[in-house]
Amino acid sequence: MRASCGGCGLSGSRSSNPRAVAAALLGGLNTNRSLAVLMDDGLEGVSPRDAALVKEICFGVARWWNQLDALAQRLMKRPVRAKDNDIRALILVGLYQLQHMRVAPHAALAETVEASRALKKPWAAGLVNAVLRRFQREREALLAAVTTDPSVRYLYPDWLLERLRSAWPKHWERLVLASSEHPPMSLRVNLTRLSRADYLQRLAGEGIAARAMPMVASGLVLETPRPVEELPGFAEGQVSVQDGGAQLAAGLLAPQRGARILDACAAPGGKTCHLLEAAPQGIELTAIDIDSRRLGRIRENLSRLGISAEVAEGDARSPRGNWAERRYDRILLDVPCSATGIIRRHPDVKILRKPEQIPQLVETQRQILHAIWPLLRPGGLLLYATCSLLPEENQLQMRRFVEGRVDVRERVIEATWGQPCHPGRQTLPGEQEMDGFYYALLEKL
Repeated sequence: MRASCGGCGLSGSRSSNPRAVAAALLGGLNTNRSLAVLMDDGLEGVSPRDAALVKEICFGVARWWNQLDALAQRLMKRPVRAKDNDIRALILVGLYQLQHMRVAPHAALAETVEASRALKKPWAAGLVNAVLRRFQREREALLAAVTTDPSVRYLYPDWLLERLRSAWPKHWERLVLASSEHPPMSLRVNLTRLSRADYLQRLAGEGIAARAMPMVASGLVLETPRPVEELPGFAEGQVSVQDGGAQLAAGLLAPQRGARILDACAAPGGKTCHLLEAAPQGIELTAIDIDSRRLGRIRENLSRLGISAEVAEGDARSPRGNWAERRYDRILLDVPCSATGIIRRHPDVKILRKPEQIPQLVETQRQILHAIWPLLRPGGLLLYATCSLLPEENQLQMRRFVEGRVDVRERVIEATWGQPCHPGRQTLPGEQEMDGFYYALLEKL
């Protein structure tokens, strides 16, 4: 394992302890890198079976972080030093197993204590053992004490809980609870290859239970998540993993034959590929992203599906290069955002996101919107998208833009999914089996 796991020094044969690997990855969250980024390097050399356990532990700990952290604070006489952040994470790993996993308590205890040695910190074995055994003895009293705190009860930081209460007074509790659940595994059927009904029948023939998604013609949900390698036709491009809310974008843009399309901020390419699957033959699509490393993900997805698009590195805040010299009939602007609508899939957002970051994101979105708008042809459509639940990133951002220009008007999204926002429309986590996405459709006059 590379040293990028929070500087833990975990390497070689010692990486065979999945609890140690999980603790190292979770300890790396203090570097403000997401679990997805940490896992890109941190699971190198870990067996597929152990990697599955590591992921389950990491995302589970992140989902229950507020509860586990509150318990750890009560169980420890003093906090560990900053350089031992992996040991603090290991204690959370142990608590998560004892409280939320179907692991025999003695096995969870023994393996977690042993993980401190795999982390090359044998001095911590006694600490980890003492903390976890005390939790076993005092479980009910400890849980009763910490759950009086709303941030523990709802598993959300106080600042974000307050923002959601204000933004969604009728829905906040339901969406917060839904965001703390395990997400469904949602798929997008490539309708250029086969119908959704045919793919559902193929799944049934292989003993895989699934159901159609009501609001998306290409969407379905598996009853039980499974590795993509086990999905029939995945390698051949018949199906992709994509949330139903994300699948709405292609239908909203509805490009016509011969259209020139720009997908700005395109990585990892899910919406890019869906646009190409859903559009008639003959469209010309350019996908850009500022992160050169993530451009590889777009190319991988295009290759698996057997479709093509121009892929280029570019900063949507400052358009330059060949792609910026063209004018487009349709633009998909999936801007960087707080990701507060996809917390059930990325629970580490609750740990990493800070309130002072929101104005910075709002300003970045504003810059991108104003920089990309000139690339849209008169009469063309721009679809503004976020996976945020916060009005300042969504309808308030759109309202300022529309009111500040004379060459734009809203195309009202008439739909039975989501909530009207004026402008735009918002899906909420858990509703109609979707995550939280915001969309606004703008026409250039």
